[in-house]
Parts: sequence; C-alpha cells; structure tokens
Amino acid sequence: MKKFFLTLSLCLGSVFLGAPSVNAHSACVILLHGLAKSDSSMTKLEQAISAAGYKTVNVDYPSTRFPIEELAGRAIAPALDHCAGQTEINFVTHSMGGILVRQYLSQVKIENLNRVVMLGPPNKGSEVVDKLGSFPGFEFAFGDAGLQLGTGELSIPNKLGSANFDVGIIAGTRSINLILSRLIPETDDGKVSVASTKLEGMNDHLEMPVTHVFMMKDKKVIAQVLHYLEHGSFARGTQEAPLN
Repeated sequence: MKKFFLTLSLCLGSVFLGAPSVNAHSACVILLHGLAKSDSSMTKLEQAISAAGYKTVNVDYPSTRFPIEELAGRAIAPALDHCAGQTEINFVTHSMGGILVRQYLSQVKIENLNRVVMLGPPNKGSEVVDKLGSFPGFEFAFGDAGLQLGTGELSIPNKLGSANFDVGIIAGTRSINLILSRLIPETDDGKVSVASTKLEGMNDHLEMPVTHVFMMKDKKVIAQVLHYLEHGSFARGTQEAPLN
C-alpha cells in the first residue's frame, strides 16, 4: 500500500510541478523580424508558437546598421546556439527576415533544419526600393540592407537562387499604404507584391487578405504558421487552421 501511495504522489507531483506534456516538441523555432522592426513585432507569434510546445528564440538584430551578408550571421548564429540540444531547427520570418535565412543557408548548412515559414518576404526584391532608394534619407533610415532589397544590381534576394530547404510562404493581398501600392505593379500587401514573395523550390504558398505591417500579428496567419510547422503545408479550404 505504501508503494502505491508513493507512486501516486510522485505522479501528482510531476503534474503540479509542470512536467512536460507528452506532446511537447523537442524542436526550436527562431523568429526573425523585418527591416526597421524589432523583436517586439514578433511577440504575438512567439507566444503562440511557445504555447504550442516549441522552444522559441525571438531575435532582435540591428536591421539597418549592416548589410544583409553581415546581418545574417549576426542574427542567426547566436540564435542557433540558444537552440543547442533541440532535435529540429525551424524559422519563422517576416519580410527581410526571410532573406537573412536564405543568405545564411547559402553559406552554412544546418544539419537538423526542419521547416521555414516566411511572411511577406521580398524574395524577388521590392519595387518600392527601386523607386525610393535614391531619395535623400532612404539609406539613412534603412541602411545598406534596405538598398539591397530592390530588384536591380544591388539586389541580394535575386542573387541567392532557389530554395533547397522546406519553406512555406504567406503573401498578403491588402494594403493600408495606397501611395506605396501605386509603385507596385501587381497585387501587393503595401510593401511587397504577391509575385515577389514566391520562390523557386518553395513547398507551399498561400495568399491571405492581410497587410505587410500587421500580418505577423494576425490570428489567422499565426494559425497557418502553426499548421505549417506541424504538418509541412498550409490548411486548405479555410484561411484559419485550428489553434491548439
């Protein structure tokens, strides 16, 4: 009888001490914000991903102080150190954050890389940068990295080639910046055209009625991010995958 109660008490103790769920992931998700943003812009996503059982690393990096080639290492290498011991590495990115992942993976192989989800990435460059990059103050505000996000000779996205990793991409189709949208020839999210988000070799692509600046905080987008991390595809037939 004593043995029975000892076993029962140990089991109850593990529950009240917050023992890991049997469904907890042994996987890490690195979040990378976009140009001229901070880690706070990814907080809502971070919280949802963490609640789903993943270890999260929400990176804050100086997006306007260095070129993309240098930013990639500065942002991703330390984040990978924080993921040490996890069986899988995943990335969730917004805008330029996706280009940093492409840049890094073009130079470094991550052996346990699992999946990447990109939100509004300028994978073919942005026409907005083409039109505004030469204006006084643009480089001061957005740095070398900002100038590298166009479609011309300085374009880093167009030099990185196709994806050789599992990536799902969400593109926004609504804009709250009609002035910038006039500079983009096709359907866009206010900063990046839907066509520009696409990447040769991508595994899945989904258009959603969200804007560039707010898509990473949208509940339906977050649900789709979680669905892709879990299943390797977006939920079809609905733009809202179930949140666990």
